[in-house]
Amino acid sequence: MTEERTVVAPRFVTGAHDPATWGVALFITTEAILFSLLFASYWYIRSGAAHWPPVGTELPKLLIPLINTAILLSSSATMVWAEGRIKRGSQGGLRLGLAVTSLLGLIFLALQLYEYADETMRIGDSAYASFFYVITAFHSVHVFVGLMMLGYMQLRAWCGHFNATRHLAITNVGWYWHFVDVVWLFVLAIVYLSPHVARV
Repeated sequence: MTEERTVVAPRFVTGAHDPATWGVALFITTEAILFSLLFASYWYIRSGAAHWPPVGTELPKLLIPLINTAILLSSSATMVWAEGRIKRGSQGGLRLGLAVTSLLGLIFLALQLYEYADETMRIGDSAYASFFYVITAFHSVHVFVGLMMLGYMQLRAWCGHFNATRHLAITNVGWYWHFVDVVWLFVLAIVYLSPHVARV
């Protein structure tokens, strides 16, 4: 007669075998590939154009994108601060850091929408205009997804789900948020700055 054993799966797994960490890493990898394809398409079309952007195209102003760059970089700093506070066991620090990070993300999206409303260039005007709106909007969607993640982490933080030894979800969301911020630097350089440099 064989003895039957009941195997209970652990509720929380940390370290190299944590499935959530691997899931976030794979998700970020797929999103990085998507952005890389967009950027590669941009440069491919640009390489075959006699004039880029086309003659007569009014380039986007740089003030709002530069402000948004400072905002996103600051939001990465506040996310790092929030994670550092919970590692020290500070629930209040975590909540404050998440709130400030979310606020900065909302300001970024608001300024992006303002830029669209103020922009005279339309998506169908040229290949450059199409790339401008598709790439920046695709990035904004990622910022919105990040805000949804931050909101869920804030809810869990107020429920007391995190402490100095249990905060892996905060780390994983932080990875995604930093990824979105780094991608913005490429968007700034490729979509905003490079056309201005080409016309100098």
